[in-house]
Amino acid sequence: MRRLTVPISDEEIRDLKVGDTVHLNGIIVTGRDAAHKFMIEHFIRNEAKPDEVELRDELKRLFDGGVVYHCGPVVKQHEDGSWSFVAAGPTTSIREEVYQPEVIEYFNLKGVIGKGGMGGNTLKACHNQPAVYFHAIGGAASLIAQSVKEVVTVHKLEFGVPEAMWVIRVEDFPVVVTMDSHGASIHDQIEAASKKKLAELLA
Repeated sequence: MRRLTVPISDEEIRDLKVGDTVHLNGIIVTGRDAAHKFMIEHFIRNEAKPDEVELRDELKRLFDGGVVYHCGPVVKQHEDGSWSFVAAGPTTSIREEVYQPEVIEYFNLKGVIGKGGMGGNTLKACHNQPAVYFHAIGGAASLIAQSVKEVVTVHKLEFGVPEAMWVIRVEDFPVVVTMDSHGASIHDQIEAASKKKLAELLA
């Protein structure tokens, strides 16, 4: 078991291999389809508008050496206006494949958390950056929420609760490296093995 604190260094990322179990600590940010599309269209491929510069700079600070979590949480707002996570399970990551490489490069991301893995373009970006893909446990949303110790703030709440960008502080958030910075992907290995077995069964 490895314990890593965000921001994560290049050296720590390069030291990770597929199959490594990790406990993440520090500040991470959730982001799904709407958030990735917004970052691409408003910051990465186009110049930020004057009223969006502050958010762009804040995300650059949070993501520099940081981690994005593909998650649509269930949240609770308290009487004092603060928030807490009730459930924080991962969502399927492959939907972000069209965006993820550019987001990784632009913001200097070191980690992407989700479930199901990602494709070849993200794997290449992980090699170039370097960065890794962390697989979180599907179906354990309430358990994972226990690792979320504080909701620091939320951005783009107008996207809706699941699609907003929640800035959270986590302690010992459990993940497994399934795509590393050396070009290895457990997801590719499983797909290749499955195709081989299918061919054997059909022969």
